[in-house]
Amino acid sequence: MLRMFGNNGKLNDNMLMHVLSPYSAHRSALTDCGKLVRSGLPGRKAIMIFGYDYNDWPMDPTIEAFETLASERVTLGDQHAAAYDHLMHPVHQRGGVFAWEIGNRTGASSESRCLS
Repeated sequence: MLRMFGNNGKLNDNMLMHVLSPYSAHRSALTDCGKLVRSGLPGRKAIMIFGYDYNDWPMDPTIEAFETLASERVTLGDQHAAAYDHLMHPVHQRGGVFAWEIGNRTGASSESRCLS
């Protein structure tokens, strides 16, 4: 989930960590991609991010950053998206759902890499 504000309307400064963090301890959408492709579960796999848009904090830059980072770790399929709006919540009134099929990246490791 991507929401830049809490239910109280205060800015949530660490929200990007939940989507973009490369550290497995943060259990982000980015690290979930690697866990899914390594899981050994049968069948196709996908990752979904849903969240809320705000006038000064749109979701698009975060989704674009996720696609860039995830594409370096896994094979990321086409983006499928749907928007929603007119929600009754006083803070979270519009947003979107984004999903991608993911697969193992041929010839690349989804494990940590070190630069020398």
